[in-house]
Amino acid sequence: MPTTANILVVANRTALSNGLGTALRARRKRGPARFTLVVPIGGTDDARRIAEHMAASLRDSGMDIEGRSGDTDPLTAVLDVWSADEYDEIIVSTLPASSSRWMASALPRRIEHATGAHVRHIEAPQVVRSGHRRRLTRAS
Repeated sequence: MPTTANILVVANRTALSNGLGTALRARRKRGPARFTLVVPIGGTDDARRIAEHMAASLRDSGMDIEGRSGDTDPLTAVLDVWSADEYDEIIVSTLPASSSRWMASALPRRIEHATGAHVRHIEAPQVVRSGHRRRLTRAS
């Protein structure tokens, strides 16, 4: 039986996008996978609830995924959670490059450099369900 891969996913405004869901399902087709979604929106109780709600939406579509809120700086959020012993790879989900602050700051490359992990970039349009737009303050 294949080993289950543990994959760290960092997303904010694209966390509820069809593009990220499709990418995670495609990754799962390559072999069993468990995901941890890190949403860099801070460490408040409200932020934790938002991250868990986002993960629950992905679980509803069949994903084995846990949600965590993280530091508002996405690199710091990843480094706070990252462990080479625990995770096999990292997926960074961003808005299209033309409008993504994360891509403008070369976030996927910076994460790869800081962790030594295999980092895969997913570009997805923003999809925010009603009630969350106001609370999601950092562009991905």
